[in-house]
Amino acid sequence: MSNSTSSPRSGYTLPVFACASAVAALRYLHEQKPLAMVSLNLIKPPQTVEIAVEQVAPLQENTALAITRSDPGDNLDLTHNMAVWAQVERRMTGKAEIILQGGEGIGKQEQWGGEAAIYRYAKQVMEENLRQWLHPDEQITVTIILPEGRTLAERTSNAAFGVVEGLSLLGTTGISQPLSVPEQLEEYREQLAEKAAQFDILGYCVGENGLHLAQQMGMNPEQLVKTANWLGPMLVAAAELGVKSLLLFGYHGKLVKLAGGIFHTHHHLADGRLEILTAHCVKVGVEPEMAQQVLSSPTAEAALTLLREQSPHWVKPLYTSLADTIDQRSQAYIRKHSEHGIQIGSVLFDRNRDILVKSAIGTAIFEQMC
Repeated sequence: MSNSTSSPRSGYTLPVFACASAVAALRYLHEQKPLAMVSLNLIKPPQTVEIAVEQVAPLQENTALAITRSDPGDNLDLTHNMAVWAQVERRMTGKAEIILQGGEGIGKQEQWGGEAAIYRYAKQVMEENLRQWLHPDEQITVTIILPEGRTLAERTSNAAFGVVEGLSLLGTTGISQPLSVPEQLEEYREQLAEKAAQFDILGYCVGENGLHLAQQMGMNPEQLVKTANWLGPMLVAAAELGVKSLLLFGYHGKLVKLAGGIFHTHHHLADGRLEILTAHCVKVGVEPEMAQQVLSSPTAEAALTLLREQSPHWVKPLYTSLADTIDQRSQAYIRKHSEHGIQIGSVLFDRNRDILVKSAIGTAIFEQMC
């Protein structure tokens, strides 16, 4: 049994399991026997690893399907133990060629015309590991399928960054290296301390995409700190380091949790977004029937879409109330854990990366940072 002092276990990123399934399916077509394990070159880092294969089966004479199980290690990752399927179809065309496509559960990139959300590293690791098994005159079509992908994607903020209907095959390396809570917080605090020594106004950007959008909007990158889900300790750390004003900049489906007093925003630990939205619907006077529909929405993004379509006049007062409450509760959290005061403002954006609302304080801080 693991304990709190043991080192967290590393695992592999999603592209690795997709590749392992594809290799197992292709080799079945060649060898007519299922493999329990396949060897892969991760490229980044340059090492060979063994990945377990759960099942392999023929579908037709020249088509096979293989299944692996995602293991990201000791990360709070919603893909843990998720089935990763690869269907491989072969044709003898006289030319060695690999065609990679996304099936059910692989997200689509809206900004690229619905192209499958399969990114550079995933393509590289597929090419490297499938090419060596490809016959000189053989074309294969590899379709990656994540049966749970569409459902799990609803629990992410992917839609805020243009990826819909599924998960991404995202990653820049094959290793999923976890950081313990103390390690992760220490890394973020070090970055924060460097910037707090230079500026007394900073912005917290939730995730890489939030950081990118903030820079696109003209905010000084030297004043921006990327944060993960540990917002509570990071708020207190900013106050202790003497930061005077702090802008919370993030996707509404993530930051709305702070309005409910939830300062660790990972979905595995706490959610409550729809309940928070509904409470603020009641607060600002939204009709009871509409408030009930908000509560019944599958996601925070779906609730926003519902309001925009059926009660657009309530969107601004509702989200203004949420943003003001985020400011107030964040300041109260800091007062509870620190003797130092700090001014908090918030800016929330939607799935189209358009600004949804700025609190009054957030507007002032935003203008100073631009």
